Amino acid sequence: MQHESRLVRGLSRRGFLGLTAAGAAAALSGCAGGTGATAAGPPRPGGRLRAAFSGGGAAEVLDPHETDLYIEIARAKALFDKLADYGSDMSPQPRLAERWEPSRDLLTWRITLRQAAFHDGRPVRPADVLASFARIVEPGSSRRAKASLQVIDLPGSRELDDRTVEFRLKRPYAEFPNALATLGAYIVPEGTTGFDRPVGSGPFRFVSFQPGRNFVAARNPDHWDGAPHLDELEIVVTNDEAARVNALLGGQVEYAHDLTPTSARTHENTGRVQVHRLPLSNFHGLVMKTDRPPFDRPELRQAMFHLVNRDELVRSVLQGSGQLCNDLYGKGYRYYADALPQRAQDLDRARALIKQAGAEGLAIDFDTSDASTGLKEAALAIADQAGQAGLNLNVRLGNKDTYWSDIAKNGVLASYRSGAMPLESHISQRLLTTSTTNNTRWQRPDFDALYHEAQSTADDARREQLYFQMQDRLHREGGFLWWGVSDWIVASAPNVGGVDDRAPANTLDWARYDRVWLA
Repeated sequence: MQHESRLVRGLSRRGFLGLTAAGAAAALSGCAGGTGATAAGPPRPGGRLRAAFSGGGAAEVLDPHETDLYIEIARAKALFDKLADYGSDMSPQPRLAERWEPSRDLLTWRITLRQAAFHDGRPVRPADVLASFARIVEPGSSRRAKASLQVIDLPGSRELDDRTVEFRLKRPYAEFPNALATLGAYIVPEGTTGFDRPVGSGPFRFVSFQPGRNFVAARNPDHWDGAPHLDELEIVVTNDEAARVNALLGGQVEYAHDLTPTSARTHENTGRVQVHRLPLSNFHGLVMKTDRPPFDRPELRQAMFHLVNRDELVRSVLQGSGQLCNDLYGKGYRYYADALPQRAQDLDRARALIKQAGAEGLAIDFDTSDASTGLKEAALAIADQAGQAGLNLNVRLGNKDTYWSDIAKNGVLASYRSGAMPLESHISQRLLTTSTTNNTRWQRPDFDALYHEAQSTADDARREQLYFQMQDRLHREGGFLWWGVSDWIVASAPNVGGVDDRAPANTLDWARYDRVWLA
């Protein structure tokens, strides 16, 4: 996929942030003076909810195993189910799996399925589960869930009866339910070959889809977890954040995904919309590719760790609505290495490391995009900070429709952000030699061995020690730099009820429209 970019010229970081804030405020002009959002009242059936998301243009897919964008994930969870999903506390919650039971050696896991049916009436069977996972991990696949599921010995796994599947694993895996909950691990009917008119077991049934424009689904009255309140769900593409807000204010949509802190503050108490701050699930950072110049030099990666002013980024980019991170993912989650001292900007140390890496005065392309809020603002701010240490970061604005796939393949330095997932899933999907979304190209067999040892023990204390060792190494020489974490912000019309304010992005109750109603 060709990378489309242009150089961001003639605009300082402070000037850019000022224009962004002013634009957001202008988009919400006339909204001041309210007394708070109107309560939606008790649940009631009926109606069509229209939800606005940033999209990916003509490249968008309905194949649930190929989901990458938030809009694709929202559509997939409307149509399909997984065996498990992440709860608001990042623990795996049973979904199509009624329960699971490991063997003593953690090499065999027995899963009992719920009594659930696909939209065409066929029951969900162990054969569907095994076929879905085989499709995800098939040779040549780069599907997101592959890294987590390839631990399964599928030829050795089997159907025990019409509701029980036994997974045999290639190695012990203490946190195997996390793999069942991983993004993209959806169950489709055995024999599925296309998704023009997808059939799943989710709370909504497919009606229509126009890539880059809109998606419509209808209520599934027979869903195993109860029928949705809504008659229909429509997900529309609106890439510009101000346009999403305007559509909400103008009554064209009832739900707007991914707002900036500025927009949220502007409209919070107007009575025209409800703001939902999904707690500390929006991780902000950058990626450095460790397998190619110049960031194959660990000294230069360390220089980046020392030159970034995290306090300023939280103030300017997150508008003070976030918290500092310490270059590691998952602040506040289980196993997070909070014992490591918080890094602060040290320009003298950064300059010394840049000199040691032979990178004084080096110009480095820094990719960013409008694909998600805050990416561009962060890149401009970091480029200013790098200049103070003698490093010239050349900020390039990429194609928002293809940004995430572009930076996975191309470039050396890019803006990045992530929703929520357990620390174990972050490592298995992004930091192992076999990870299919390893955007930093961090491939270290000894690091892989620490992860595998952690998963082979049932001793929580020992596992915590191993996670600390992995994070300590990433903190010193990894390719991710996570500088902040903020709430994920969405908004809804005053007549919308059932939006869960406790659910981080990517978890079960985020974008869960089967529990939403219109007053």
